[in-house]
Amino acid sequence: MITAETIEKIKETARIEEVVGDFVSLKKRGSSLIGNCPFHGEKTPSFHVSVNKGIYKCFGCGVAGDSVRFIMEHEKYSYPEALKFLATKYNIEVEETVESKENIELNSARESLYIVSQFAAGFFEDQLWNSADGKAIGLSYFKERGFREDIIKKFNLGYSPDVWDALTLEAVKNQHSEEFLEKTGLSIRNDKGKLYDRFRGRVMFPIHNFTGRVIGFGGRTLKTDKNVPKYVNSPESDIYHKSNVLYGLFHAKKAIRDQDNCYLVEGYADVLAVHQAYIENVVASSGTSLTIEQIKLIARFTQNVTILYDGDAAGIKASLRGLDMILEEGLNVKVVSFPDGDDPDSYMHKVGAGAFKTYIEEQRQDFILYKANILLAEAGKDPIKKAGIIRDIVESIAKIPDNIKASVFIKECSHLLEIEERVLLTELNAIKVAKSKKAVAPQRASSFPSHPDMPPDDLFAEGGPSAEPEIAVSQVSSDILQEQEIVRLLLTFGHELATWEQTDNMYIGSFIIQNLSDVTFENDLCKRIVDYYRNELENGQLPTINQFLRSEDAEIANLAITVSTSEYSLSENWLNKHQIYVKDETHNIKSAVLGGLYYLKKHKVDSMLTDLMNQIKDEKDVTNQEILLGRYAQVKNVERSISKFLGSVIVK
Repeated sequence: MITAETIEKIKETARIEEVVGDFVSLKKRGSSLIGNCPFHGEKTPSFHVSVNKGIYKCFGCGVAGDSVRFIMEHEKYSYPEALKFLATKYNIEVEETVESKENIELNSARESLYIVSQFAAGFFEDQLWNSADGKAIGLSYFKERGFREDIIKKFNLGYSPDVWDALTLEAVKNQHSEEFLEKTGLSIRNDKGKLYDRFRGRVMFPIHNFTGRVIGFGGRTLKTDKNVPKYVNSPESDIYHKSNVLYGLFHAKKAIRDQDNCYLVEGYADVLAVHQAYIENVVASSGTSLTIEQIKLIARFTQNVTILYDGDAAGIKASLRGLDMILEEGLNVKVVSFPDGDDPDSYMHKVGAGAFKTYIEEQRQDFILYKANILLAEAGKDPIKKAGIIRDIVESIAKIPDNIKASVFIKECSHLLEIEERVLLTELNAIKVAKSKKAVAPQRASSFPSHPDMPPDDLFAEGGPSAEPEIAVSQVSSDILQEQEIVRLLLTFGHELATWEQTDNMYIGSFIIQNLSDVTFENDLCKRIVDYYRNELENGQLPTINQFLRSEDAEIANLAITVSTSEYSLSENWLNKHQIYVKDETHNIKSAVLGGLYYLKKHKVDSMLTDLMNQIKDEKDVTNQEILLGRYAQVKNVERSISKFLGSVIVK
């Protein structure tokens, strides 16, 4: 168990903008940083990071938390694992009450998969540099391919001996479980129950996840036997899902963000070659067809993708079919193709790093125009083929969510295809209409529930609210909303002094708790927060908002963040440009606190009046009716007093 002192040090040191910024491209807006949420698909940023409070909140899917919670959710780590991750990031020594190699390895099965994968990476790397076969076969191969030693070391390349069970025996010798060797795919069990190595006699490319941990491998054979597959990759496991991984992203993410562009190549060697040309913002789909998940990974850092194609014409045409989904995700796509017969790896080694870099900078062109040129060349003068190509290109343009960008491509393609812009626009609109008809009852992709006090999406749509308000309008009890408002006031102002009359300068938190003695909370989560606050006061402690924002209880932390953050902030232009000073509630805390308390009590009293009226209607005994009417009159007087304070006008 990690000591409380270490946990506190980690939480105090971790900077939310740095932790989240490693995974999400953030831009400043007002007092917050915003970006596309990594937990659900979105094209318009709704993910907010508050540097001052050290928290994040997505107003699209509702997720929220601090630095530790973010790592837990994003990496699927346990609480201790997330703490250790942050401790490593900030070079904090982790003190534990009980710590041993066995306890760490047994912490979770998932962690054990990471541990054995890292061991294998170290084993392969050691074999490459220090064994006779590794140097003679593996290292020689990389050097013959023209890769420098610094690149080989940077990507932790290795060599797997051409022996049936070299890795397996060494791993078991170091007390790694056979179970996890099998689950990672490093070892395979034959029909007789004996384990043997999957990657025998291959040069090894470790695959790192987003945070730099080894999750899988690609192994290339050095044999010329056509019956032996050229590449063998790790199978799917609990830590490795090939559709969610981009080779080289761990090494490239900072450069992608800095350059605001991502080069996309096909294979491992292509990534190494482009790095060797001193271009670090490059990733590979590792030989698999590009997936939506991989595109979304890129979109966290940049909206600009440049695809480096092999020079093979057939390969280019096949790849064109799968790239429309990049356009659908709203990314800007450019293309560079190399001379026929070359790929990024071979071309870089042919012309050198300097000429390679110049070539890709000068040869980049927009994907739509590139596609049009490629297909037109293939169609020649055949009018039927040309008509089909025009429709194909317009279908690609229809994938672009930005209407302005789409219209620019229509104009450019009009000149290139030698066809009237009006005709292309007509076809574009027809495709979009057909697409909209197929989309029956479209819904947002988010699987997360919206927060109850968030307005429905229809209210922000062009044209105003939904035509069916009974579906769009939130059905959440107004009592719960008022209870959440009390929690917000308690956390926001509880540590400040109440300076108005008859408070004796007590803390606002104490004042609110005292005035809730006659209130029963309907919402269990709000009740838990208020009860915790009350207990802390009774023990002589004044809770701070950080205790709730950083609570290990995810529900409490999420509600605390939700009630203390807003998707909107007042523009500085009101004061800077227009000299209009807008007051907020901090200028009249008394009104905010008393208003919150009295509105809550009014809702509770209104509920009591409704219940009493129903009882009076149902009561048949005259005497009991009179008792209930007397109670109703008393409660009604209380309601009038509250309404008078609030300035309400009650018409009966």
